[in-house]
Amino acid sequence: MEAPMGPAAIYTLAALSALFWGANFNLAGPVLADMAPMNAAAARFGLATLIMAALVAGRGEVSAMLGIARRYGGRLALVGVVGIAGFNTLFFDAMRTTTAVNGALIMATNPLLTALLAALTLGERLPGRQIAAIPVAMAGVAMVVLGGGSAGGAMEFGLGDVEMMGANLAWAGYNVLARKLTPPGPQLANTTVMMAAGTLALALAALVAGSAYTMPGPKAGAALLLMAVTGSVLAYLFWSMAITRLGAGRTALFLNLVPVFAAVIATLGGSPPNPAQLGGGAVVIAAVVFSMLPSRRRCIA
Repeated sequence: MEAPMGPAAIYTLAALSALFWGANFNLAGPVLADMAPMNAAAARFGLATLIMAALVAGRGEVSAMLGIARRYGGRLALVGVVGIAGFNTLFFDAMRTTTAVNGALIMATNPLLTALLAALTLGERLPGRQIAAIPVAMAGVAMVVLGGGSAGGAMEFGLGDVEMMGANLAWAGYNVLARKLTPPGPQLANTTVMMAAGTLALALAALVAGSAYTMPGPKAGAALLLMAVTGSVLAYLFWSMAITRLGAGRTALFLNLVPVFAAVIATLGGSPPNPAQLGGGAVVIAAVVFSMLPSRRRCIA
């Protein structure tokens, strides 16, 4: 029987997930120095899928996973193609030309983008706070992408920023599709099937792209392994545990730590954020936090 976890432990798990995702933006650089973007994406999730499959086997859920694949393989494949293949194709290619801080700050708007997409496609209610926060967050992103490309804060707009916006949309699509299409059953098994489908799509895309596969060197290999273990497996598991105990809304607030961690790691690596990134990031994070805080309701006697 598992011992119950206290609030401090759950908050730590959510913060660790944000740390791992923030680190991914910085780890992509060394990986892309040795590997083509499509190959890097396929390798990352190939490793992650193997680890997830081993966890499923360790929990004795192999038969459940195979049953899920037979009954719901099509819908989970769609989720995997959008959230794994689509997101990572754009993410890795974007990180060739944009900065870790830019990428993380663009992705910080994802809770708002997910809420907007869910309202448009699933008919979910969009609270007034989120409606008000969306244009403010977009203004913050504009500050980041227009002034975050150089140390001096010159106005620049790069393809990598556009691709990261596409990755952000793909991840929002994944969130909505996962909410709609994920079947009941062991979530670890569900995610492994979804991840395997996304990995297969990435491998096929890499094959079609025709990029020569090169083995990563020690630095790139270590970064790729860290992305697979921490940013793909542990981050998901910790995040799922936090959502179970805190709820999706409270847990989502920890996403605001992702650009903070990305900026701290970039600074430690010698690439501190410039004034445009700091200012735009503050606007983005403030807008997202405002949108996710519970609104006060008057008690009626």
